[in-house]
Amino acid sequence: MSDPCFNPTDRMLTADEAINFLLERARPVSDMEQIDLFAARGRVLAEAVLSTIDVPPADNTAMDGYAVRANDVANDGILTVTQRIPAGVVGKPLNAGEAARIFTGAPIPEGADAVVMQEQCSQDRDKLTVNTKVCVGDHIRRRGEDIQAGAEILPAGTRLRPQDMGLIASVGIPAIKVWRRPRVAIFSTGDELVAPGEQIGPGQIYNSNRFILNGLLQTLDCEIIDLGSVPDSLEATVQALQAATRDADLIMTTGGVSVGEEDYVKAALDQLGSVDMWRVAMKPGKPVAFGQLGESAFIGLPGNPVSAFATFCLFARPFILRMMGVQEVMPRRLPVTADFDWPKEGPRREFVRAQLRAEDGLMKATLYPAQGSGVLTSTVWADGFVEIPEHTTVKQGDSVTWLDFLELLS
Repeated sequence: MSDPCFNPTDRMLTADEAINFLLERARPVSDMEQIDLFAARGRVLAEAVLSTIDVPPADNTAMDGYAVRANDVANDGILTVTQRIPAGVVGKPLNAGEAARIFTGAPIPEGADAVVMQEQCSQDRDKLTVNTKVCVGDHIRRRGEDIQAGAEILPAGTRLRPQDMGLIASVGIPAIKVWRRPRVAIFSTGDELVAPGEQIGPGQIYNSNRFILNGLLQTLDCEIIDLGSVPDSLEATVQALQAATRDADLIMTTGGVSVGEEDYVKAALDQLGSVDMWRVAMKPGKPVAFGQLGESAFIGLPGNPVSAFATFCLFARPFILRMMGVQEVMPRRLPVTADFDWPKEGPRREFVRAQLRAEDGLMKATLYPAQGSGVLTSTVWADGFVEIPEHTTVKQGDSVTWLDFLELLS
């Protein structure tokens, strides 16, 4: 429960305090829509999905072989093969002393109570000899043993993966109800920013943050309102924020949320709405702002590209997932072995870029040699973050916490 006397603008928050603060304030979108199942990857279920059928819909064989009566085999009789049943064909009833050649997935014919693998039989024309012991139920998949009609197969709040789509299709459902995609307005601040393709001048840099942020939001299937770059002035920043509030559920910026004389985002937020949080004890990234502008939430990320990338993955991503209606939003933290030394303990939690490799039966993390917040190549080289807690040193061979990009970027 939140402390009513806790004011997150009075001091720098820990990373744990910051994410808890954000998730408590994430308001899920409230509009739902029905979409075709083909377009469902990455969308979030607004309602639980219930099966319309039993799966499998009938008893069927788990492998190629022969459908038999177990009692006939127990009596050492030679069976007569009377029919052939491929998948999708319903066979005729099986009488005593008979066998049916049957193929994986085909329905078990009436009268049969077991399937014998083809490798355990020998057939001479229409005569079959079974060379193994057979028990009732062998190699039969029973009707409804996977899913029963009316059962919930996916709960509301599930963010759909390809295998989830396949599961829904397997019970015959062609369309589902999902929450509307969040609308996220973004812009970057800085007179030094130049768009790729334009001529760069003295003191200028290309605007990589715009592309980082667009790409990260695309992984979450957000509706992006891209407002480009905004000049370093209070008036321009106010105008950009006002434009963004007209349509956006969330406004995100990179840069301008620190305390420098040319950082105008916080001042514009104070003028238009509220700043409820703006410093986090982490590295890379410290100036992470959260506020409210009318009905729009606001998250301001640092201007350094690695800091923007890291703070999006660790703070903005869980916030947006919660907006989308997902309940389990935090990334998994897994133990791996450090293949490095980290001798200097610091007051902020560090998220260092690392590669992961298997060696001597262990998963070992190796650091990129340059960990500065402007070294964007470290994010391309790395497989994930190693999380180093506050006031902690690491020695080679220690267990450390791993956050994988495969999860943070999906």
